[in-house]
Amino acid sequence: MAILGAFLPGDVRLTLTEICRRAELPLATGHRLVRELADGGFVERLPDGTYRVGMRLWQIGSQAAEPRELRELALPYMEDLYVATGENVQLAVLRDDRALYVERLRGPRSVPILSRVAGELPLHATGVGKVLLAFAAPETVDRVLARELTVHAPNTVVDPVRLRAELEEIRRTGVACTQEEMSVGTCSVAVPVRRSANEVVAALSLVTWRHSADPRRLAPAVLTAASALSRDLAATYR
Repeated sequence: MAILGAFLPGDVRLTLTEICRRAELPLATGHRLVRELADGGFVERLPDGTYRVGMRLWQIGSQAAEPRELRELALPYMEDLYVATGENVQLAVLRDDRALYVERLRGPRSVPILSRVAGELPLHATGVGKVLLAFAAPETVDRVLARELTVHAPNTVVDPVRLRAELEEIRRTGVACTQEEMSVGTCSVAVPVRRSANEVVAALSLVTWRHSADPRRLAPAVLTAASALSRDLAATYR
């Protein structure tokens, strides 16, 4: 577990030395354990000698019941949204004060984005993250905003007072719009996905080029998809 725990959110690949340092293991012991994990498909050795998380671990993770069921229900609506807009479509849930991406659809002309399935991004700098934070428990909001928040792009909001005002507006309107807060040149519109009137379980978003679309004009399409998905969730968990 120490070896696998060395891979933090956002890590694409690590050297053996980095793995051993993070896992606090001697190099020889770490090399033996990493080799055993590689034999089982839990990590993968790349041609340059670095390691990344293997497909076997992703396969096991994808069997987690709640995200899998949510993803299966959401995919038809996400596909409809992608066909209608041609833009990146993302579904995320709240995990450990981060936005965990359950599914993502993108095409060859979609704007490049940082999110990936099973990856995590900060709540304060993403559209889905702001939605999840807006509808999270008050203690979660307090905990996240009490930290030193990182600037990721020109418009990242890190002032707690301003963020609280934004979260209040998101709760009022049910829509979060961002422009160049996580990466340069992008904008997003995100909305909540509900299991009941008082329970937000996920956030659905579109991410597009900042110069080619007004996120607020895309909001009705995202709201329609999220509303339909919410009805399915309510019926499934009734």
